[in-house]
Formats: sequence, C-alpha cells, structure tokens
Amino acid sequence: MAAPRPYAPANLDATDFTALEPHYRELLARAVDGADALEQLILDRSDLDALVAECTANLYIATTRNTQDKAAEGAYLAFVRDVDPRLKPLASALDRKIATSPHADALPRARYEVLLRALRVDIELFREENIPLETELAELDQRYNQIAGRMSVDFDGQVRTMPQMGRFLEENDRALRERAWRAINDRRLQDRDEIDAIFDRMVELRHRIALNAGFPNFRDFQHRRFKRFDYTPQDCIAMHAAIERHLVPMQRRLDEQRAAQLGVSPLRPWDLGVDAHGRGPLRPFETAQQLVDGCSRMFHAMGGGLGEMFDTMRAGDCLDLESRAGKAPGGYQYQRQYSRTPFIFMNAAGMHRDLVTMVHEAGHAFHSILSKDDPLVDYRNAPTEFAEVASMSMELLTLPYHHEFYGAEECRRALRERLERFPSVMTWIATIDAFQHWIYTNPGHGRAERTEAWRGLMRRFGNDVSWDGCEEARDAAWQRQLHLFGMPFYYIEYGIAETGAIQMWIQSRRDQRQALENYRRGLALGGSRPLPELFASAGLRLDLSADLMAELAREVDRELVAG
Repeated sequence: MAAPRPYAPANLDATDFTALEPHYRELLARAVDGADALEQLILDRSDLDALVAECTANLYIATTRNTQDKAAEGAYLAFVRDVDPRLKPLASALDRKIATSPHADALPRARYEVLLRALRVDIELFREENIPLETELAELDQRYNQIAGRMSVDFDGQVRTMPQMGRFLEENDRALRERAWRAINDRRLQDRDEIDAIFDRMVELRHRIALNAGFPNFRDFQHRRFKRFDYTPQDCIAMHAAIERHLVPMQRRLDEQRAAQLGVSPLRPWDLGVDAHGRGPLRPFETAQQLVDGCSRMFHAMGGGLGEMFDTMRAGDCLDLESRAGKAPGGYQYQRQYSRTPFIFMNAAGMHRDLVTMVHEAGHAFHSILSKDDPLVDYRNAPTEFAEVASMSMELLTLPYHHEFYGAEECRRALRERLERFPSVMTWIATIDAFQHWIYTNPGHGRAERTEAWRGLMRRFGNDVSWDGCEEARDAAWQRQLHLFGMPFYYIEYGIAETGAIQMWIQSRRDQRQALENYRRGLALGGSRPLPELFASAGLRLDLSADLMAELAREVDRELVAG
C-alpha cells in the first residue's frame, strides 16, 4: 500500500495549539465533493493525528522515565491542560464531518467500515463538558505514577526499587522472603490513604462523565467507548464465572502442591514466587545489554523476520529497560506514530519475569512494526483484545528458544512456570475486572464498602494462602494494579487475549512454523478488520464461553501433569 503524501510537516510543534489549529481548521473547512476527496481528507487527518499522537507519546514517555523530572512533568501537564482539551472539539467536529458525509457510503466498504463504525461511536459519546473532567483524570493518574515511582525500600543496607526487591521473593531462604515481602508491603501501605483519595476522586469524575454522556454508570460508558462490539458486560461476568469454575480449582490445586513441595503449612504470600523444589531462582541475565543481546539471538533463531524487526529497536532510543530510582512502575510498548517507531519501557532487575516482560513488549512492538505501513493511524492500532494476543503469544512462542538464556533443565522450568501462569493470571484478571464492575456500578460507595468487595473477590478467585496478620496488605493489594488508575476497564482484554495465546501455543506444538505464519498474518492487519476476523486470521477463536475455558484448561493441565 503506497504511503500518502505527508500533510503534517515534520517540524510542526504539536505542543503549541496555535501551530496545530490552522491545520485542523483547514481540514474542517475543506470542500468534499466526492468519495476521493473524502478519502484524501481522512488520510490527511490521519497524518496530522499521527504527529499529535507521537508528541503525546514522547511527553508521556519522558514522565515515566523519571517521575521526579519537573520539566518533563510540566511539559506533559501543559499538553494535557492546554493543548489536548482544545483539540478535542476540533477532533469531534472532524469525526462528524467524515462519518456523516454524504460520500461516506461510497467509500470502499471493506477498507473503511471499521473506521466509520468507530468514528460514529466517538461522535455519540463526545460531550464538551467532559473535557475538563478527563483533564483532571489525566493529572490524577500522573500523581499516582509519581507516588508509585518514588517508592523504594532500605533493605539490608541498600536502597532498592520495588522491582529490585522482587528478587528477594524468589530466594529459598523463607525468612529472607518474608522480611522482603513485609518491607515491600509496609512501604506500599505508607501511601495507602493518598492513593485511596486519588481513586475516590477518579471514581467520582468517571461517574459524572458517564452521566453526562447519557449512561447509567461508567462501566457501560467505558465498554461503549472501548468499542466492544463483539461482547458485553454480561459476557465478561459470564467469563468470570467460567474462570471460577475451571481455573480457580486448578490454581488452588497447584497451591496445595506448592505447599507440600515446600513443606509448609499454611502457604503464605511470600511463598508464591520461590521455586517449589528448592532450586535457585532463574536468573537469565545480569545487565540490560545481556537481555537485549540474548533476545536478538532468540528472535533470529525463531525466524519469520522477528530477529530483524527486533534489531531495528537497538538504536534510535527505542529501549529503556533498567530499573532505577524515580522510574515509573511496570512496562509498556508505545508506538510513536509519526516516525512509526516503537518504544519499550520496563524495569529489569535480572529476574525471569523480566525476560517474560521483554518478550511480551517485543510482541507489541512486532505488532506495531508489521502494521506500521497502513496509511491510517487508526488501523496501526489493533483492538486491545488482539493487541494483547500479540504480546502474550510471544511469551509462549519463545519458550522453545530460551536456551539462549538457560540450560535444558532451566528451560523446562520456564515452560512450566509460564503454563502455571495461565490459571494464576486468569484468576487475577477476573478479580480485577469483577472489582471494576462492582466499583462503577456502585459509584457512591465508601472505602470500607470497597474493601469488603475486594475481600469477597479475593475469597472467590484468590490463591489458597493464609493472610493471617497481613490483612491490611491484602486489602490494599489492588492499589498496585496501575490499570485501575490510568486505564479503567482495560484488563479483561488480557484474559481474552490469554485464551488466544494458549490457542496459539497449542498450534505451535503441532507446527511452530505455521503458528508463526498465522501470528504474522493476524498482526499485519493492525486494526483494519473487526475483532472476530483478526482472531480468525491467526487461526484463533474469539470466545468468552465456559466451553473454551474448559478446553484450554484441559490442554494446559495435561501438559503440567505430564511435566
């Protein structure tokens, strides 16, 4: 597909609304006398939106790389407060001009049906009175990131970040694990009230946004805003029940086995990360450079062009991997849409889960690279349910190639650990998603009610561990899930994607080459087709039912028992 002529000049300062406004005004004023003219308007708008998206990405990236950088924080907040709110009415007017054009139906249906459907939802939901509320929410999320980023622990004579503290939870010395776990959670609890206050305000603002848009609650509003055309909140609730039926028993059986293997009773929260057979922790690398070099070799060994794609990120400030003081928590991949280059952010501390994070985010980057040539910026982003298939599948597809980091026995451990994550990650996803359903359908709740709701979900989906004496840490455990703050309701997608990833793993056991070919074919579509078609293009089923959950549970359990 030929790239369109550039509309937005590369030197356009997207942090300056007065520089941007004339270009958006020109698009709004432009005469559209046929389908060809409408298509050119769409392409030019896409180019301009891509430049603004890249500006937003760079500003956000800078704040997460150093949450204490006041200049970066000021630049980001200036954009959030002064530019984005003034752009939104122009963007909505352009949505309306395109979607309601008399020439819209003359556009090629197969090419534009997904875009037009999405624009019509955006038009339906846009309310100018919600702009300042969304601005405040962005500022509150920035405050949460600052709080999380400044957390550190003085442990055994050294100040360590939270990711660095995670290494101690994998040590065989149980007393050391407990000391580390308590130090981590004591530190988190110091900010509990401040984080609760931020979240209280977020819930209030989100409920007002939903009411302004004509919805009874934020849950229903957000499902519509996420353009979930292929499943409903009720389908999510049914998925929670399927996880409870088929995966909670598997998880608790694994917990029982773990307790027996460790020789402890009862199992405690600090017993979940250690090797149950007393082997030392998996330590795949010491430095970020070793992680990058090993991943490059691994992806080249897999074939399918993955190695070449990965190597493009080794230059151009595409990787920020090490954990350090002041860095925001978590990991992400952010596509810079104008230059069409990915950026991977994480907090590596030399642990196996860092390798998992690396290949997970590399999967997102491969998705971005494979779809980057689409002229429409909207189609260079896939629906999150399928975007997470790209990342979670890569966690599984790379397992046969972990010999770049491990010996044969360690590779078998890595495989088992990833398969055991299937029930654990799905039960946590159900917990977080069900928690959000409760929060936003009970918007007037107080903190005590919220805590009680959380306790009930921990009883329903949680590990078979004793929290005796650690109840406060259990009650505040949800606060570490950053999606609840910055990306509400962006979490069930991980569960849907995990079902796709396990299906991809099953494919790969039959034919690794064919599975990788299917993977690439699906990713290359970006977001240009409806979600069920994206799944089907990769040979997968989009299915939230108990039937698929039972089928996948049997496949994983069979491998775990055999291993």
